[in-house]
This record gives sequence, C-alpha cells and structure tokens, in this order.
Amino acid sequence: MTKASQSTKYAILVGDGMGDYPLKELEGKTPLEVANTPHMDQVAACRVGLAKTIPDTMEPGSDIANLSLLGYDPTQYHTGRAPLEAASMNVKLGPGQVAFRMNLVSLDWRSNEEIIMVSNTSGDISTLEGAEIIKSLKDGIQNPDIDIYSGVAYRHLLVWANGPEDAVSIPPHDVLEQNLASYLNHDSGNPIPDLITWSWQILKEHPVNRERKKRGLKAANSIWPWGQGKAPKLPSFQEKYGLHGSVISAVDLLKGIGICVGLIPIYVEGATGYLDTNYRGKVEAAIACLEDSDFVFVHVEAPDEAGHHGDFMEKIQAIENFDQKVVGPVLEGLKKHRDYRVMVASDHFTPIVERTHTREPTPFAWASKREIEAECHGFFFSEADAKRSGLLFERGHDLLGSFLSED
Repeated sequence: MTKASQSTKYAILVGDGMGDYPLKELEGKTPLEVANTPHMDQVAACRVGLAKTIPDTMEPGSDIANLSLLGYDPTQYHTGRAPLEAASMNVKLGPGQVAFRMNLVSLDWRSNEEIIMVSNTSGDISTLEGAEIIKSLKDGIQNPDIDIYSGVAYRHLLVWANGPEDAVSIPPHDVLEQNLASYLNHDSGNPIPDLITWSWQILKEHPVNRERKKRGLKAANSIWPWGQGKAPKLPSFQEKYGLHGSVISAVDLLKGIGICVGLIPIYVEGATGYLDTNYRGKVEAAIACLEDSDFVFVHVEAPDEAGHHGDFMEKIQAIENFDQKVVGPVLEGLKKHRDYRVMVASDHFTPIVERTHTREPTPFAWASKREIEAECHGFFFSEADAKRSGLLFERGHDLLGSFLSED
C-alpha cells in the first residue's frame, strides 16, 4: 500500500470528460489538441500517459472513473452512483435503502411509439427552478417508501426503502436524441418506468415549466431515476495513502466520493458545473486547503457538459478555461511550498460525436516541483501524445500510487 511523503503537497486537477475523438470540423484534431493549454502542456512535458479508469466489466461513468483516479478499484468498492451523491447531500442510507440519482429531463412525445430524450438536464435548468419542481414532486408522491431530496440544477436524489436495486435503469445522457418508448411502455414488471410516467402529470403544467416555455426554454417534464445502489464501504484515504485533504467540485457525485473516503468537501459559492462556474473560488479554496493539509482534488465539470451538448466550440472554451483559470493559478500557488506534485487528468472521454461517456484509456500528466522548475521539453497534453508516450496504466486505480510514490 503506497504511503505518500508527509512533506509534499499533492494536487489533482480534473477536467471532466476532456478526452475526445478527432473531428472533421477541427481538421482531424481533437478539442484538446486545438485548445490553448500552456499550463497543462507544461505538466505533460514532464510526464504524460493514459490510464484505463473504466474496467472492462463496468459502465463508463464519472463515478467509476473518479474512484479510479483516487486510487480505489471500482470493481471492489463501487455499489452505484447514487449512494455517493446521497453522501454528499448528507443523506445517510439505512439498511435496505436504495438511492437513485434522479434527473429532471426533457422528453418529446411525438407519438405513443416515439418518446425522445431531448435533454438530460432540462435545458440546463437552474437550481432555484429545480427546487420548486422537487417540492411539487415531494408533495405529490403517494409511496411512503420513497423520499425525494433536492440537489443542484437538474441533479436530485430519490431514496427507496427496500427499493429495486437490480431494476433496469438507463443513464439519461447515454440516450440523448434516442427513442425511449419501448423502455417506458414495456410491461416488464420494472417499477422505474412506472415512477417516471407518474411524474408526467405533475410536471406537465407546472408553473416553472410554463414560465420556461414562455422564455423559449425546455421544460423539465419528466423525472429520470438511474444509477441506483446501497451505501458503499470504503477505507479512508488517510488509512490507504497516509494523507488527509479535501475535494472541491460543483457536483454532488464528486463531493460524495470524497466524503465516503474521508476527504473534506469544500463548498464554493458560485460553483455551477458549467462554463460560468466560480473558477477563482475553487483555486483559492484549493490553495488554502494545502496550507493545512497534504492533498486536494479539484474537479471541473464544464468540459463534460459541453461533450454531452455535442458542442465542440463550447468544449474548447471549457478546456481553455480549465487550463487558464484553474491549472495555471494552482501551479502558481504551489510555488511557495518546499515540495509538491501536481496531476492534471481527464477522468474519461466524452466525445462530441457520441454525446456520452466512452471507455477509452484517458490522458493524464503529472510532475514534481523539481521537474516543473527544470522546464521539461517533451509531449503536450493531448490524447495522441499520451498514447505516443507509451505510458499506460491498465488498472487506472494504480495511477495514484505512482503519483504519490517517492521513487
């Protein structure tokens, strides 16, 4: 078991979903290759490679990928995405309780045989609007075994006592622009579609949706439960690696992973998960964290959202923001420490052409203070250079040990 140096500061900076495929619109380059990323390139010049953060037997989700980046084998510790989000929301799951991530989504009913998922985020609904809708859903639910909790924007939580842990559920970002009528209409005994269709009457003429329609915005006209599971049991990060620290993210999932492994979640005002997130606040929190602790994990969601939107220009902007507003300032803030190591990584691919997560090994780069000061000259931070380097972690959760090792 790797134990890190107590005199070194460690920072991991994750641009969610930065990995992508070459695009004809970008003359055969990826958004990472086109984006101006001098700070990530500075780290990659010292060491860059690929990590297989998604095991072959598992779905390519951010929960699995970020468990890997934090050094936890998902095949051993993952019980579902929603229990991690429950931890972030201070919802303690009791024996037999099953947590579901519950998106507010936008569906288009073209006919009984054609129901299209047009947005897994209800057109990027705000947290305030989402909270109003969740209140109506809580008031309307008739099942005493189900509790609903308000989260951030479109991301919410449903907890079901003795719920259907093994029921078929579908991540909504995996089925954008797809016809879901067969899933919703099929009489298979699966209670999840029944729960989804129950929400339609409550949401159809909801005041929030009426107002959104007036403004030309998508309506949050359906709930979408998925990612279910029971509470996980994970060894603490300090027990496993000898470090204590924090996780900084706008996303409940990442904060929940941190809580489950004993890292302190830092809540930054104005952190949204989109292009308009509070980058400065995240950086200031990260630098302050390292004054009193050894380790910080900073997560920025915006590149992933752009991938789900299928917008390559938005993704380039999100990557450049991450580099200029997070990676660069963190590198500057680390200079005052006697020793440090910094990693930049994409947790997984979210290709523009797919609009969902895929399972390719994903690029990472890391360097020590000595290497940064020596101004290495080598590779750039891109999918192609990461592959060309020949450095590959077949088990993504082994990457952290290499990063922390003093060898």
